[in-house]
Formats: sequence, C-alpha cells, structure tokens
Amino acid sequence: MSHISGPVKIFALIFIVAMSHLAVIIVRRINKRVMELSPRKSLSKVRSLSSLSASIIVFLLYFGAIGLILKEFGVSLMAYLASASVMGLAIGFGSQGLVQDVVTGLTLIFSDLVDLGDVVEISGQTGIVRQIGMRFIVLENYLGAEVSIPNRTITSVIKYPKGYVRCLTDITLSNDPALAYRMEERVNHLISSAFEQYAGIFLAPPSKEAHIKTSSGKEFLRIKFRIWPGRGSTIETNLKQEIVQTLKNIDPAYADWMVSINYEVEKKQLPF
Repeated sequence: MSHISGPVKIFALIFIVAMSHLAVIIVRRINKRVMELSPRKSLSKVRSLSSLSASIIVFLLYFGAIGLILKEFGVSLMAYLASASVMGLAIGFGSQGLVQDVVTGLTLIFSDLVDLGDVVEISGQTGIVRQIGMRFIVLENYLGAEVSIPNRTITSVIKYPKGYVRCLTDITLSNDPALAYRMEERVNHLISSAFEQYAGIFLAPPSKEAHIKTSSGKEFLRIKFRIWPGRGSTIETNLKQEIVQTLKNIDPAYADWMVSINYEVEKKQLPF
C-alpha cells in the first residue's frame, strides 16, 4: 500500500484491525455456543477441542493483523516472524508447565481415559468429571465443590466405570420375634438419621432388603448404601458403633461381629 495516500492508509489499517477484532468476536461466540451445549459424553471432545481451536484461531488473527500493520511501518515480515519465533522459544522454555498441561489435556481427550460424568480419583481427589480442558480437569466432589486439577499433575487415574460403590450392611436380628421387631425399628430410625447426618457420603438414599435367613437359621437385615468411592469409613466406624450400641441396649448379649459390612460395585447409570 506504499502508493496509497496517508489518510487512506490509516483507514485501511483501522479496517484491518476492526475486521480482525470482529472475526475474533465471532470465533469466541461460536466457541461459547459450543461450550454451552448439553454436557453429554458424546460432546466432551467437541467442547474441549472447540476451546483449543478458538484459542489458536484468535492468536493467528491477532498475530496476522499485527504483522500487516507493522509491514506498513516498514518492518519486514521475515524479521517479524523471526523475532516472534525467538520470543516463542523463550516463552516456551519459561512456560513448560503450560505446555505439559496442553499435551496431557490432549492425551486425556483422544485416549478416552476419562469422559464427562465418570466417577474418578485423580491426584487424591474423588469426584465426577465435569470438564476436561487444555489446562485443567474439573471434578465435582462429594461436597458439591468444584476441584480444578492441573493436567500436568495427573500421574494416575482411578476410574469407577460402574458408577458407585455399594456398601452392604448386614445386621443380625434376635431369634425372639419381639426383640427382632424392636431391633429393626431402632435400626430403621438410625439409618434415616444417618442419611441426614452423613449426607455427603451417599449418592442415593439407603434401601432395605427383606429379611434374609441363613442355612444355620440366623436371620439378618441387609441395608444397602450407595456411596462415593472411598467414603465407607464413616459407615465402618461411626454408624456401625451406633447400631451395635443401640442393639446392645435392647439385647445385652448382642456382639460386634453381628453387624458386618461388605462392599461391591453395581452397574448403574448415574443421573448426572
């Protein structure tokens, strides 16, 4: 544009900047629409890649616009690209953590290691995967808090593909029907209170099975708790002690071993 007059050249530069900025706004709005899509598993890769692609396009638009403007002020494009390369290397060496985040984020996206809605344990944090980004993976923990974990700190991933852990609490009842009725009544009250008191460890209200009889004639009541992975210690200690002590008040001969706790994983689609 060396043959163009000064005012026209200034207008052309302003036009280039305006169009570049408008293109950036359009790219960001498209990315925002994609990110607002329903967080279904099938869209997790689209959302993450959309965010990365938008960042790259915005950078290229601004980078190109600055280069064209500098060219009009006599700066060689080759010199501009060379200096940008040197600066890029310097920034790269100073931002190795950022590069590691991006590489790990891409690995998570393309390897199908985790997906939105999965229950996982990462870097000592257990929760539901809410977002897989280029820098962070975001979990929602059992307290409902969002935990952002830098991708570069991920060394191992424990995935619970079947959704949750089921804690089975078997409570032996007395052979005396009257005592057994009182025991069950008290246990039901304790379980209801526990669900309110320890709500943070449960994924669903506890359920009760019908009385189960063993071949030896023993009868027990089975309570099923659907809990967060790694949160069973409260049931093993506090709740079990409360149940045993309550039943000892009804029957002094009641023993600790008469309340047993086991775990299993049951396949279930989580409503998240």
